[in-house]
Amino acid sequence: MIIYDYVIIGTGVAGLNAARLIPHDKKVLIVCKQSPWECNTFWAQGGIVRARDKEDIPSHIQDTMEAGAYLNDLDAVTLLSEKSITAVDNLIESGFVFDKNEAGELAFTKEAAHSKSRILHADGDATGRELHMFLLQNCPHEVVTASIVIDLLIEDDICYGVHILHHDKDKLIYAHNTIIASGGVGSIYRYHTNSTTIAGDIQGICLEKGIKLRDMEMIQFHPTVFVDSKNARKQLLTEALRGEGAIIEDESGYAFLKDYHQDKELAPRDVVSRAIFDYHKKTGSKIYLSFQKFNKNGFKKRFPNIYKDLKEVGFDLPFERVPISPAFHYSMGGIEVDLDSLVIGFKNLYAVGEVASTGVHGANRLASNSLLEGLVFSDLATKKSLEIDFKIDPKRYTKKMEHFILEKSKDKAIKNSLRNIMWTNVGIVRVRQDLIDSLEEINAYLKEDIGRLLFLRLLTAKSIIQSAINRKQSIGAHFIKEK
Repeated sequence: MIIYDYVIIGTGVAGLNAARLIPHDKKVLIVCKQSPWECNTFWAQGGIVRARDKEDIPSHIQDTMEAGAYLNDLDAVTLLSEKSITAVDNLIESGFVFDKNEAGELAFTKEAAHSKSRILHADGDATGRELHMFLLQNCPHEVVTASIVIDLLIEDDICYGVHILHHDKDKLIYAHNTIIASGGVGSIYRYHTNSTTIAGDIQGICLEKGIKLRDMEMIQFHPTVFVDSKNARKQLLTEALRGEGAIIEDESGYAFLKDYHQDKELAPRDVVSRAIFDYHKKTGSKIYLSFQKFNKNGFKKRFPNIYKDLKEVGFDLPFERVPISPAFHYSMGGIEVDLDSLVIGFKNLYAVGEVASTGVHGANRLASNSLLEGLVFSDLATKKSLEIDFKIDPKRYTKKMEHFILEKSKDKAIKNSLRNIMWTNVGIVRVRQDLIDSLEEINAYLKEDIGRLLFLRLLTAKSIIQSAINRKQSIGAHFIKEK
């Protein structure tokens, strides 16, 4: 029997950075559902926050707390900001290249709800892709692709590893430490910006196992997304566009955000998303993102991938405006962990990145804090695990392996219904009775003869809806009304 020192679920920034930081002499297996680049990090257009200097840390903390409606854990936010400089500088020292200004210095930019320019980018609007490729190139450990985690091997507050389905064969992977870095829940929503592999199945397994999830109702909708395409993953139009002058307007060119918030385009994401939702509902007008303040050469240089992607579907940027809608983007809630990313109540199970609830984001994530969170807390998790040096004894795991059928005939129709329920009733604006009705529908689907993956998605959706029902007051991204 092979026992790994670590098994890591996921190949995004958090999982790959943990792998990079684990000593090379450790036996590590990284499991990903499809190919390594099918993750949200690869598609991230926004940048990485780094406090400008020690004097900027209190300001970054304040911006993060304010964006999160003070539902954040102040200790976690402080930890994130204080470690931002070393986390980013470590990347640079390891060979990662961020964009520079004309003086050859780091090019800090500003995004919504930041009081200062403190966002770093790589290749303009492809920070996530560049970071992902860098981490893959610097990964010294084994990566197994096309491997679906269908269960966690848990007994008596110890995780013994994972049960995966690899090429239709069941395999039990035993490990002294398990790090969950599987991402959020995007694919359970009709409109989303996520990789299609991100569907909340691991959160569903956690619910089965009695692992606590926290703040699951806190769902961030990115306000500027081109949704008029047949692709499941919709085209994100990064926050940095508005940070550098793009304007949201109606059909007649009226920039209506000034009627909703003093910061207009630079208001927090939940504010901008609700403003678009409300204005469209009141007026019936289509909503657009306008780039009239940009010149063509400057736009192509700063946002090369957005320029290319939208040109392929017929837009000539920056001369044409693009129709937009909010879409699911990020889950602030997740597996409850401590400040070392150790899952509460466990000895050797960690959760990092979007799948975890560190307390950093509160009720609304501040732009570009997510890649930073993945870097900082994966570092903390690896250091804590090396310090504890926990060892499992596989003989103590006594549960029998279950055999699961991943998909069944009813699944596709129910999956589509689920995505519509979540988008319509558990979206930007929520009505209590609609949430109650949705919960009943989800409970009915859970009783159907369905496949394992859909069952786990439904469990996760149920958790989001129940959390939304339980939080009776609007705060941050959770906006609820009677009718």
